[in-house]
Amino acid sequence: MRGRAARRVAGLIVSAGLLAVAPVFGADTPAEIALTIEQHRFQPEEVRVKAGAPFVLVIANKDATPEEFESKELRIEKVIPGGKTLRLRMPALKPGTYGFVGEFNEATARGRIVAE
Repeated sequence: MRGRAARRVAGLIVSAGLLAVAPVFGADTPAEIALTIEQHRFQPEEVRVKAGAPFVLVIANKDATPEEFESKELRIEKVIPGGKTLRLRMPALKPGTYGFVGEFNEATARGRIVAE
């Protein structure tokens, strides 16, 4: 009887500990921002994010050809193959506007991230 009670108490303590930790995981999950490349253009052209908070850009290239996501201000260059999706972890940004281009189609593939 004593062993059963001890196991029950231990189980309750572990459960309470997991419940106390669970919200912390959700709070640290960065926001995901969808960005699509189609017909050599980024959609949307402007992405708004919370300044001071990291986020994830989920870039889906719907074109058949590869495109390079490049931002000189953010020092990022990533090639996204045609028909593929890339998850790009972004750091917390200071308030401001950060331009980006599709280097393979710079005339049409342009956009900006606005951190506010």
